[in-house]
Amino acid sequence: MPTNPRFRRVVRIGPVQVGTYNDSRGREKHTAACTAPRCGFSTDYDSRAAAELAARTHRCRVR
Repeated sequence: MPTNPRFRRVVRIGPVQVGTYNDSRGREKHTAACTAPRCGFSTDYDSRAAAELAARTHRCRVR
């Protein structure tokens, strides 16, 4: 049964939140997720820099 990740170092860049967590194998992962209604943007990255870059360049299609 998968567990819910505990995010740390959560930062907000515009409507996107970037957080760091450990996956089920103990590896450090980084997530960028948009909090705008009906957007649905959410991706996992291996590096924090990639997640923050995705957050800075994300443009919501739904307005």
